[in-house]
Formats: sequence, C-alpha cells, structure tokens
Amino acid sequence: MAIQVGDKAPDFELKDNHGATVRLSDFRGEKNVVVLFYPFAFTGVCTGELCELRDNLPKFVNDDVQLLAVSNDSIHTLRVFAEQEGLEYPLLSDFWPHGEVSRAYGVFDADKGCAVRGTFIVDKEGLVRWSVINALPDARDLNEYLAALDTL
Repeated sequence: MAIQVGDKAPDFELKDNHGATVRLSDFRGEKNVVVLFYPFAFTGVCTGELCELRDNLPKFVNDDVQLLAVSNDSIHTLRVFAEQEGLEYPLLSDFWPHGEVSRAYGVFDADKGCAVRGTFIVDKEGLVRWSVINALPDARDLNEYLAALDTL
C-alpha cells in the first residue's frame, strides 16, 4: 500500500546519476521535496515526463523546492540518460537492494520489477502533503504538481 497524505515520508539514502549520496532528510527544514518515481530511463512516457520537468525546472528546483526523480535503473544508466536528455536534477538509483525505496513508498510493482508512476510532495517537516499514483502507461499531469506546491 502506498504512503498516504499526512504520513511521515520514509527517509532514504540513494546514489544519484553522478554517484553522490542523496538523503531525503538532508532537505528537512530547508525545502519541500517532490519525490517522483518512474519505471525506467529511456522509455517513451518516462522520457516525456522527465523532459517536461526539465523544461519547467525553475518551478521544481529553487530556494523552496527540490525535485528528486527515482527509478530502479543503475547509476550508470541514469548518468547516460541524464546526459542524453539534458536533465540537470538528481536522478536517483533504487537499483540495489532492488526497489527498496520504491517498496517503502508502496509503488514497486514486483511483477514488472520496477516502480509505478508515483509522486509524493514532502513538506519541510517531512510529511507527505500530496500524492498521485498512475499506472505504468499513464503519464502524470505536471500542472497537478504545481497546484499542490502552491498550497505549501
């Protein structure tokens, strides 16, 4: 079952596409965080979603908000994907233990071996303030994220 609005967001520590360690708790008291789970790099819907975020990056990476995109790909795959698509925000690898963070958030599809499209907005105190979960083929609406962020 997915994490619910009002729940404390599970902390995590993952490597980004450059091998740097990123912890959700590092942003506590400093920034609201958009934690976006996506199935796999280089797939059509995922690439479209992540490039749409890239094209609107100042709304998602600024003094008040940090975007963290999480997939079950390796950091090496994520590095090439970020370079190819010009993605300048952290792509986090939930590769090993496989899907551990995706499972903690309740968005891991064990049959497919990847996360479904789950997005969680975590406030500065570490509470989930908004979420949406879509099936693998269904892209999310960027405007919904922006509306939710405006309420914080």
